[in-house]
Amino acid sequence: MLEGARYGTLTLRAASVRGGSARYRGEPRRDALLVTRFGTGDSALVLAAVASGQRAAPGTHRAARELCEWIAEAVGRNRARLTEDVHTANRGALVSGLHRLTDRAYGRLRADAAGRGLAPADYTASVRCLLLPAHPACRTRVFFGTGDGGLFRLRDGVWQDLEPAETEPEPAPASTPASASTPAPVSAPDPASASAPAPASAPTPASAPFRFRASVARPGDTLLLCSAGLAAPLRGEAALADHLAERWGAAEPPGLSAFLADAQTGVKGYAADRTAVAVWEA
Repeated sequence: MLEGARYGTLTLRAASVRGGSARYRGEPRRDALLVTRFGTGDSALVLAAVASGQRAAPGTHRAARELCEWIAEAVGRNRARLTEDVHTANRGALVSGLHRLTDRAYGRLRADAAGRGLAPADYTASVRCLLLPAHPACRTRVFFGTGDGGLFRLRDGVWQDLEPAETEPEPAPASTPASASTPAPVSAPDPASASAPAPASAPTPASAPFRFRASVARPGDTLLLCSAGLAAPLRGEAALADHLAERWGAAEPPGLSAFLADAQTGVKGYAADRTAVAVWEA
């Protein structure tokens, strides 16, 4: 899948491709991608959703697609309120509202699994989303979701890992700045979670912590939301990070075919599906 558009000061590029291991085994792409716009003009709100089906479980490519669609439906129903909260940087309302919205989507997925005669843990997916206001005066960019993947920002030629820690139980008040923390370089662990012990076993996406981040973009930034298939080599292979920083750090965003080629840059030892949503700030 390939998508591209311009909204206000934003230029968006998105791609989702099947990985080498899935092609070798003749399996479908477990990653799902959905990009849609609600409203028109400066009041529009753009949603980009990326989901990845649970590994080694049959049919989870459908679970990934369903999660994207259900979250998009909920965002569409609540577009007016969400747009207002993004424009006013109402972080508390955004955290609670998007958390409920995500939980309800997973509730539908559990019901769907039961209807298919499957265990919920076997029919699930990670999901990560970006909410992007089209109004050129609003530079707030909202991330939310759960499960594996990555959120990065390319600023002044350096990748920053913006992966948020588990959302705190009590959201900060609306007057709190959208993002007060300093992001870690892409090669460093997230300081907010560096001291946390590793879990005995990886949680399923539905039981993983809800993650949220609202940040203010600067002209020249490139924001990258991606599935684990790209996040893992971007964190683990400096050569790929340097290559994409050079390719995506130019003043002009790449065209669709160039972005697709960049997203598929091969790295030995990494053969999972890859889905990437990149946003350039004019």
